[in-house]
Amino acid sequence: MWEFEIGYVGLFLSAFFAATILPVASEAFLIGMLAYHYDPLVCLLVASSGNTLGAILNYYIGYLAKPIWLKKIHVSLEQIEQWKDRVHKYGVWLALFSWLPLIGDLIGVVLGFFRAPKVLTFVFFAIGKILRYAIVILLYFLF
Repeated sequence: MWEFEIGYVGLFLSAFFAATILPVASEAFLIGMLAYHYDPLVCLLVASSGNTLGAILNYYIGYLAKPIWLKKIHVSLEQIEQWKDRVHKYGVWLALFSWLPLIGDLIGVVLGFFRAPKVLTFVFFAIGKILRYAIVILLYFLF
């Protein structure tokens, strides 16, 4: 039993860090756990929870950011306006795509920066993350 708990903690942490700018392959960790016959449903819940909390961390990083910081990292006014238009056009729906490589982390930060509604954004983060890991699990068992 202890071995299983450690595995799930590792899966949670890998999924959490995968949602940040750190290059962590949580899908590989998940597949490894499935190969060792860990419960797929528990793996889905653990990985989705960790990845969702990582996206929420990104949201709060954006929420706490100061516009002056963007100038320091050479983000142009044009880039800011483009993201602002996207957030106003698509709103919380963008949170569904926070699982995408590279751009997904940025989506969470941008949603926080432009003050997208928290609860709905977090729900959409979770939906996207659950779908992501459900597809990985499904593909594992199909192939």
